[in-house]
Amino acid sequence: MNKLILNLIGGAALLAASVNTHAQTLINGAGSTFDYPALTKWFEAYGKLDADVRFNYASIGSGGGQKQLLNQTVDFGASDAPMKDSDMAAAPGKILHLPIVAGGVAIIYNVPGSPKLKLDGDLIAGIYLGNITQWNDPKIAALNPGVTLPDLHIVPIHRSEGSGTTFIFTDYLSAVNPAWADTVGKNVSVKWPAGIGLGAKGSEGVAGQVKQISGAIGYAELAYANQNKMAYADVKNAAGNFVSPSPESVSAALATATIPDDFRFSMVNPPGEQAYPIAGASWALVYQQQKNAGHGKKLVAFLKWAIADGQKISATLDYAPLPENVQQRVLALIDTIKY
Repeated sequence: MNKLILNLIGGAALLAASVNTHAQTLINGAGSTFDYPALTKWFEAYGKLDADVRFNYASIGSGGGQKQLLNQTVDFGASDAPMKDSDMAAAPGKILHLPIVAGGVAIIYNVPGSPKLKLDGDLIAGIYLGNITQWNDPKIAALNPGVTLPDLHIVPIHRSEGSGTTFIFTDYLSAVNPAWADTVGKNVSVKWPAGIGLGAKGSEGVAGQVKQISGAIGYAELAYANQNKMAYADVKNAAGNFVSPSPESVSAALATATIPDDFRFSMVNPPGEQAYPIAGASWALVYQQQKNAGHGKKLVAFLKWAIADGQKISATLDYAPLPENVQQRVLALIDTIKY
C-alpha cells in the first residue's frame, strides 16, 4: 500500500513538472475596438506558431486601453489616438507608440434602399451638430443629384466611451469644419451636442444601432461596415474627390503622412487625389522597460511578427498594410524594448 501511494505521489509530481514546463505565458492587452478584428486573427495565427503563449484582450475602447496601461494592469494597450504628453509624463516608465494597422473610418447609414451617398465634412459636421436633421435636406440632395432621398429624420450615433475611432472622426471634423473645431473639438471622448443622437458602446454597438434604426448614421472602422454588410458614404477629400474607404484609399492617405520618430501622427484630410480623408493608425502601447522578463520576451516576439507577417493577415480584413519603410522603422523601435 505504502509503495502504491509513493508511486502515485511520484507520478503526480512528474505530471506537475511536465505541466509547469509547458505552462503558457498569458499576455494581457486592452483597448481599441478599431483594430480588434485584426488582433483576433493575429492571436489565432500566432498561437499556432508559439504554443507557449496565449492572449487575453479586452476590447474596451482606446481610452480604457490607455488607462489600463498607465495602471500597469496589462502588458500592452491598443489605441487609435496617440497618448497626450501629460499622460506619458505621468506614466511609471517610457511608453512607446508602435503603429500596427491603419484603417478607414466609414460613415455608415441606414437609409431605405441603401443608396450610395456622397458626403463632405461640412455635411457630416452639420448632422452631428444638429443643424441638418432630415435625409432629404437640400444640402445632402445637392451632393447627390439623381438620388431619391426620403423625408426621414436623421439619428446620429456616436461612441459612448473613450474611443480612438471617435478621436479619428473628431480629428477629421476639426480639420475641415471650423464650427466643429470651436464647439466640440477632437478627443477620444468629447461633449456631444445636447439632445443630438444616441451613444453606443464599441464599434460593434455603433454598427448595431445604425443597423437597427431607420434613418441612423454613424462611424465605424471599415471592417465592421463590411462584416455587417452596411451602406457607407463616399467622402469628399482635400483634393475635391469623393472617395470610398478601402485598403487602397487608406494606403494613399498613409503615403502622404509625415511620421515623426515617436510615431504619434495624424493622417486625416490628406492631400492625395485618391486618399480617403477619415483614416488613422492604431498603435500598440508598451513600456520600453518591461517589468516581467518572460512576458516582455514573448510580447516582443509577437509584435515583431505582427509588424511583418501579420500585415498580410490584416490586409484581408480591410486594413491598409504598413509600408515596408514604416515596418522597418517600427521594428527598430521594438528592438529598444528591454526585459
